Parts: sequence; structure tokens; C-alpha cells
Amino acid sequence: MTIAINVNGRRHDVSAEPETPLLYVLRNDLHLKGARFGCGVGQCGACTVLVEGRPVQSCDFPLSAAQGRTVTTVEGLVEDGRPHALQRAFIVEQAAQCGYCATGIIMAAKALLDANPRPSDAEIRSALKGNLCRCGTHQRILRAIRRAADELAK
Repeated sequence: MTIAINVNGRRHDVSAEPETPLLYVLRNDLHLKGARFGCGVGQCGACTVLVEGRPVQSCDFPLSAAQGRTVTTVEGLVEDGRPHALQRAFIVEQAAQCGYCATGIIMAAKALLDANPRPSDAEIRSALKGNLCRCGTHQRILRAIRRAADELAK
């Protein structure tokens, strides 16, 4: 079956079963490696992407649910070759230790900042509750998101 999806501003006609996880299509068919396989059951957030601006765990989000909807991956945040403010802030604040979870956290933070440009620390923590990081860079992640919010507010 062929399913049309819009990823990072481009239409793609994907030949796959409707129940195929969106993550598999992004990584295997579209060669977008930012969303990562972590747990496979939507609990860790490593595979977070935005669908219509809302964060979803792409490992348990069926391809058919993405049909006709806008999907944004971390690769789609780059504009004119320049990383998004969140990506830059994660680098400056050294918010990623191993980096495996970082793209999912960045995507969850993007959805948060789009909805709430000046979130409190409690609101940031709440928005990231579906994203696990085992490296212990939580304070740097908070600083990075606050830094990006400050930059985007200018």
C-alpha cells in the first residue's frame, strides 16, 4: 500500500503497511536518523517527532495516522543550514552527554516552546516527562531550553 506523508515540508509516497511504525519509515525509507529507537513501546521518548506540532512517540505511531498530516523531525528544524535555537543551546550548554535521547528531548521542547514561549522550570519538566535521559544532564537540559526560550523571545 502507498501512503502519502509530509515530512519536513516534503511530500513522500511510502510503500508500507498502514500499521508500520512511523519511526521505521523515517529511518529506513526516508533515511532520517534523528528519531531513534529506544524502547519500542512509546515510553522513553528517544523517537519523539512532531505531528501537526504535537510530540508523538514515532515507535508506536502507525504510518496510517500520519497520512495527510505534517511530520517534523529534528532534521527539519534546521533553516537555511542554521541549526534551530534549541539545537544551538544544547551544544552551548553541553546538554547531551551520550546524545541518544537528545533529539527526542529537543522535539518535545520545540512543541513546548511553540505553545508556551516562556515556560517555567516546572512546565519544562512536565513537557519532558515522556523523555528519559540516563546520563544525568538534566540541569544542563533545563538550562539549554531556557537559553533557547530567551533567544527565541528576542
